[in-house]
Amino acid sequence: MVDARRAAVRSWLEANPQPTQADLGRAGYLTPHWPEPWGLGADAEHQLIIDDELAGVETRFPHSAIGLGWAGPTLLAGGSPEQRDRWLPGILDGSEMWCQLFSEPEAGSDLASLRLDAEPDGDDWVISGQKIWSTWANESDWGILLARTSRGATKYDGISYFCLDMSSPGIEIRKIIEMTGGNHFNETFFNEVRVPGDCLIGQEGDGWRLAKVTLGAERLSLSEGGVLWGMGPTAEECLAHLQTGTLHNSAWTDPVERQRFSSVANDSEIIRLLSLRMLEMAVSGDTAHAQAFASIRKCLADVFGQDVLSLVKDRRGAEGMLGTQDEQTEHTDVWHWGYLFSRALTIGGGTSEVQRNIIGERLLGLPREPS
Repeated sequence: MVDARRAAVRSWLEANPQPTQADLGRAGYLTPHWPEPWGLGADAEHQLIIDDELAGVETRFPHSAIGLGWAGPTLLAGGSPEQRDRWLPGILDGSEMWCQLFSEPEAGSDLASLRLDAEPDGDDWVISGQKIWSTWANESDWGILLARTSRGATKYDGISYFCLDMSSPGIEIRKIIEMTGGNHFNETFFNEVRVPGDCLIGQEGDGWRLAKVTLGAERLSLSEGGVLWGMGPTAEECLAHLQTGTLHNSAWTDPVERQRFSSVANDSEIIRLLSLRMLEMAVSGDTAHAQAFASIRKCLADVFGQDVLSLVKDRRGAEGMLGTQDEQTEHTDVWHWGYLFSRALTIGGGTSEVQRNIIGERLLGLPREPS
């Protein structure tokens, strides 16, 4: 007998064989773990059933990761009902694109050292300062922003969390062109940008607590999908590309090269098993440990992404040096682009050093890193 939850998804797919993002959002299948009416309030087992049934559905979500994965969960955790009604529909149907405005030139891994100021002025806040590594800020409608609204006793105090209209006067965005030739990241400058008071999420000074909600969701999302933060080839595609003999140097005659392949193949299996362990924790209700294990998985997956793409690059020989590097054709040769982009994996989304601190403190119970 088919599980009723599985039967419901199959019935819906029969009626919606080519669903759009908006279709999935309205049905609750895009974010089934979110509470109603934004999702289905699904537990981990129900989510797995939905994922399994939707595995063959080809729906492209253009740059939706920050809205769905980071902004949405934070609005659910700290936003008012009016704020959820205002922003969650556009996140779910894909009509509004979001970016994250957290890192600053002197506040990256040590995010709590941020210095961008938000000064009260009547019912508004006036923001001045700079952010950096703002993914897709040049294409976004809204941004989630951390700003310092007061100088508290510690650097964690006095940080507040805002939703920011990216079309606001006083915002200047400058592209950062990566060594891939492409552009994901940007510098964002704020010159007395006015933010309405109803764009403050939660209470003034409660930003660090909400930031941890965002960062927790970010580490989970960056540990899934393709080997490049969910982009690019999957682990299976990388290993298959190495095994099929389609590369320039197809013969595995060098024992050092064979050892490198064995190493990345073993790492791929370890990461797969760790993912299953995290699923088991989530299904059993141990979400706290599942989130902490996301840091372990991210540490391993980031290095794996670099190692496997480095091996692909080396196996291609001279051909591997011929890829183009510009914004329009950055994905023409996914292996060349992927090798260059993989250098960012151990830095973005929390450096490997930060992830190891999280593992030591939250999983192993070691003393906290000195401030």
